[in-house]
Amino acid sequence: MPSVNSALGLQSFPPIKGIQWFNVSILIFTPALSLYGFFTTPFLKPTAIFTVTLYFVTMLAVDTGYHRLWSHRAYKASRPLQMLLMLAGSSAVQGSIYWWARRHRSHHRHTDTDKDPYNAQRGLLWSHVGWMVFRTDIRPGSADISDLARDTLVQWQHRHYFPVALTTGYVLPTVIAGLCWGDWLGGLYFAGALRMTICHHSVFCINSVAHYLGDTPYDDKHSPRDHLVSAILTLGEGYHNFHHQFPMDYRNAFRWYQYDPTKWFIAMCQFVGLATHLRTFPTNEIRKGYFTMRLKELKSMQDMLRWPVSARELPVIPWDSLQEESRKRTLILVSGYIHDATAFIEDHPGGARLISENTGKDMTAAFFGGVYEHSNAAHNLLAMMRVGILAGGVECLGEQHIPASQALYITRTTPSSDIPSYHLASP
Repeated sequence: MPSVNSALGLQSFPPIKGIQWFNVSILIFTPALSLYGFFTTPFLKPTAIFTVTLYFVTMLAVDTGYHRLWSHRAYKASRPLQMLLMLAGSSAVQGSIYWWARRHRSHHRHTDTDKDPYNAQRGLLWSHVGWMVFRTDIRPGSADISDLARDTLVQWQHRHYFPVALTTGYVLPTVIAGLCWGDWLGGLYFAGALRMTICHHSVFCINSVAHYLGDTPYDDKHSPRDHLVSAILTLGEGYHNFHHQFPMDYRNAFRWYQYDPTKWFIAMCQFVGLATHLRTFPTNEIRKGYFTMRLKELKSMQDMLRWPVSARELPVIPWDSLQEESRKRTLILVSGYIHDATAFIEDHPGGARLISENTGKDMTAAFFGGVYEHSNAAHNLLAMMRVGILAGGVECLGEQHIPASQALYITRTTPSSDIPSYHLASP
């Protein structure tokens, strides 16, 4: 189990040059305001419902707009939908679209390096908030944002970000709660500050926790992982291993039952004509990624098992020597291999006599169905008893004589490109 310092990556922080006080003030003021509200203001039921609803709207806008539309161009949105996503996304107060998408593209292009703005290799704390609150010499790596520079809506929001964020993040929740059911302070403390705090750290979890906990079903070259809790908090963004492998896909979850409301919302927008050109990665290639990782798991398991001695390593024994040795121990011949069944006689399901009476004899026909058609387990166990090959005997490497467990034996090769690949091969 890693230590706290190791898990948080405190020892991996880059040299600190200063503090980004504006970001620190936002990250402190917002939760402090909501905490103050809990001690001073009743959390009314209408305000609670409004807060939760607004949380879903905000997260959906960040996921659908900031992330999948403007960062990854995973689909095309109509102008009305873009405006709605811009305004609702601004209420999260996580920076302008231009600022947010620029860093996110850099994150994908330079994952797990110091050109990655929220490099997970520097630990949980750094990737969660450290990169935002400390000044360092590290700068995000290059990323093409020419499309964002040409987008008039993105540029308008970037120029007017602070009044837009203040209005949508604090003023509107306060005014709506105040005018509709008279809870002005509840609107500010809960629908504004509390909602925003949860949105902040839910999104930050994708940069931190989803690079530390979870599964790697499609690739393990980099740190992103599929993490269900993060997916629940962020309405689908937690399937991060999938996303980093197939970033242009409008979905963050491949399977229909995986929790990705953002995917469903984009599909609904397409249905009503607000979105078009939904991009998906070829299913065949997605399955290849999944297949590759399962193959790696099987290879790891295979390496922990004991396997029969290969034909190349076994001694070649003449018939006379087989007959002489079979007087001392129980040796049976199957498919050209000589097997020592001495220790197995008493465990044989068909009785010890069936084996002892046939020591020194060729039992190939009997073993392959002449007497009893043995199970895969029997074939596997018999192969582990190999002690030699009969000189001048039958072919040992016929496909029908390969134990079931080795029929799909995985061998690893390194082609000239130095990219490791896995092949299924018979020994």
